[in-house]
Amino acid sequence: MPSSRTSSNPSQSGLEDDRIAILGAGALGRLWAAYLPAGTTGFVPRNASAPSSFKLNYHLEDDNGREHAIVRPWLTGLSGTTLLLATTKAGDTLDALADIIDQLPDTCPIVLFQNGLGSQQAVAERWPWRPILAASTTEAANRPAPDRVVHAARGHTWVGALTDSAAGLTATVIRQLSRSGLEVRGEARILERLWGKLAVNAGINPFTAILDCRNGDILESSLFLDHIDALCEELARLITAEGLPAHSPRELRDDIERVARNTSANTSSMRGDFQGGRATEIDYINGHVARRSRELGLDAPVNQMLTDRVKALAPHQDL
Repeated sequence: MPSSRTSSNPSQSGLEDDRIAILGAGALGRLWAAYLPAGTTGFVPRNASAPSSFKLNYHLEDDNGREHAIVRPWLTGLSGTTLLLATTKAGDTLDALADIIDQLPDTCPIVLFQNGLGSQQAVAERWPWRPILAASTTEAANRPAPDRVVHAARGHTWVGALTDSAAGLTATVIRQLSRSGLEVRGEARILERLWGKLAVNAGINPFTAILDCRNGDILESSLFLDHIDALCEELARLITAEGLPAHSPRELRDDIERVARNTSANTSSMRGDFQGGRATEIDYINGHVARRSRELGLDAPVNQMLTDRVKALAPHQDL
């Protein structure tokens, strides 16, 4: 159950060693903040949007439909932070971290929760001596109003190291995140997990944004049916070229359709961004597939077409 109270006696709560900072106050950041212990969790202000008050107030509808009033502080310092969750959009993450990373202890693990691929590698390459980890999550959250977050469906979160200095910290990170009551697991092959999620997102998100529909509605659309096989062939070729375990196009399509059916009533993050007038993460999903394919001498015309069509919905999104 989400935590809405701050412990008045941390020494009795057993949480006195945890100080979790969340960079990114969107749907996913607010979801984790709501479920993590109130007395140990706060948000990191962004330079471009300094908070007008000392606390962030919002409402969470949990996965059982119950309402919770959530209050979390805006943090004024990060010197005691034991874990940083970066839940910013993929295109914002590098700059957002650059603004605050010098305030963190050198040993503080940083967990990246971005969709797609590309931003995680950029962070690990920028700060290779820092303990950087990546997370892949199937927790479904959306933000239908500025002060409201909906936990649409329970899922799982996998965490794994990206840099050498993070290799021994996965268990510590899992311990801290597990206080949320959400399911958190370690993943030694986190890049494989991220590629698996990217493949599913590449086969669902752009179609929902272009068609302005829920996840399950794409399965009967001509746009999806006309292009899904070729998209999966492009994904399968690239996954093999990246040196990862091979997946057949049929396996990838089965995964995409299974997730679309299981989340049929949900709105994808890309459609939500489009509806909210926010920049999407298309450059880190289908755009990443198209870009990496070109770099490796492969063709990915369907992924490029979908990237172009999503960008055409809101031309200002170009990075």
